[in-house]
Order: sequence, then structure tokens, then C-alpha cells
Amino acid sequence: MDTMRDRFAPVVSRLLDEDPRVAVVLAEIGAAGFEEAARRHPERVVNVGIREQLLVGAAAGLALTGLRPVVHTFASFLVERPFEQIKLDLGHQDAGAVLVSAAASFDWPAGGYTHMAPGDVALLDTLDGWTVHVPGHPDEAETLLRQAVAAGDDKVYVRLSIQANGRALPVDGERFRTVREGRSGVVVAVGPMLDTVLAATEGLDVTVLYATTVRPFDGAALRRSARAAGTDVVLVEPYLAGTSTAAANDALAEVPHRVLGLGVGRRELRRYGQIEEHVAAHGLDARSLRERIGSFLGAGAAVVAPA
Repeated sequence: MDTMRDRFAPVVSRLLDEDPRVAVVLAEIGAAGFEEAARRHPERVVNVGIREQLLVGAAAGLALTGLRPVVHTFASFLVERPFEQIKLDLGHQDAGAVLVSAAASFDWPAGGYTHMAPGDVALLDTLDGWTVHVPGHPDEAETLLRQAVAAGDDKVYVRLSIQANGRALPVDGERFRTVREGRSGVVVAVGPMLDTVLAATEGLDVTVLYATTVRPFDGAALRRSARAAGTDVVLVEPYLAGTSTAAANDALAEVPHRVLGLGVGRRELRRYGQIEEHVAAHGLDARSLRERIGSFLGAGAAVVAPA
């Protein structure tokens, strides 16, 4: 199966052909994928070199001229390094753009901590007006990319990852999707965490919601599920643990509730290893998630198999 990032350049290259408003802004990373598109549209494929602050500033300038810029590099270079430009050049000037990242939290461990960005969504959460998509499959990534580019002048972040679920589900860029129903708690699985969460909760009497758009947070879906399944909520996110706990708390503000946020820990892992080792070290493998979710929800979540 191709990766989400494998889909990125072909999809956006087609959008360059289809829509004269679309522009692509790169900082060397990913430029090879747009060589042919750059020959067809040299005025709308811009490579600024390894200058990430300029990457975002140039995108904002293009947006102010009426174009729809799609901006791409690794998440740590796209969100963290040029954060001031995101805050001012895009946010303060109310300029829209589609930021598309690669490498997720730790997709390239050999690159070291400079190429890891578990705090990217939490950082964007300090700003107003951002839509954040976290697809869990290449097909979902393509759908959400197209929606993001077509979203007028909105500010959109699309978080691509090598990690992916085995099959795509229908996504609409707005709502959480119910994939399993239970009565003893709600587990929200974000993007590529779905397959692992389903394995971890097999045999537990819980509702599983699937989230591929996390901002705005679908509080209405969480409230509906909580009315049927109870107000114990577990959030399983492929980035910094606790990123969405405030959003879940706000959604359930009218009722007593408990929220557990699971995700990437704050402690830096200095032996970079492989992706699977990072997943396990942060307790995001199926076995660890089952222990943590089961302990939080208690005996009521257990399902007794029929005789």
C-alpha cells in the first residue's frame, strides 16, 4: 500500500492543473515530487530552499494575492520552526493556507529529535481558527487534502503519517464516526490509531469513535455517545498525550465526567530505534492500551463471552 505522503504530490499536482488558484510552496523537502508540475506551472510551484520561516511567509503573501497555497515539509519544520510566521503572517493577517506535514510524531526515528513533532497539534491549538485533519489511511488523506484545498480561504493543517490503518473509512472533514457501540465508556481513536484501538478494546463494552478531523472538535458526537455509553472518555491520539482533553472536557461540561488522554509522552526518547519501538515506549501498542483503558474504565467495561 502506498503511504499518505505518496499520495500527496500526485493529488496536489492534479489540483494545480484543475484550479488556477492553487499554488505549492516547498522548502526543498518533497520538491522532487513536483518536478513535472513545476514545468507545467512554474509560476505556481515555488521552492524557497531550506528556509522554513520564508516558506510560511511566502505562502501568506501568495494567499494575500488571492491564491490558495499548499505548504509542505516535515512537521517539525512546518509548525514548530516557523511558528511565529504561522501566528502573524497567516493568523494575524487572516491569510488562508493548507499546511501539509510529513513525519508525524516519530515517523523517521533515524532523523533524530529535530525531525519529530509530537507537539504540533497542541501548538496550533494555541491559535484561533485552524482546521486540523489527521487521516488514518492514504484514501482518507486524499479526500481530506482535496477538501482542504477547496475550503475557500480557511487555515487548514493536514497531518500525514507513515502509520496507517488497514482500510479507509468514509470521512467528511467534520464529524467523528461511530465504529463500535458499547455501554461502559467512550474511546476516541484519532487517525492512524484506529486499528490499534479496535484491537485493544476487543471484548470490552465500549463505544469507539473515529476522528480524522480533530479541530474543530466534534463535541456533539462525543455528547451523543456519552449519553448512551457513559461519561468515562479515553482519547487516544498519535501526538502529545492530552492534546484534546480540554476539548473533551468542554464538550461534557454539563455532566459529571472523567477523561483520560493517551498519546505520545513528553519525555524525549534518545535511543531512536524503530517506529514500533517508539509506539511501545509511549504505551500506544495494543497491549499497553488495553491495560490502560481497562484500568481506567474498570470492571464494568469487561464483556463476558457467551458460553
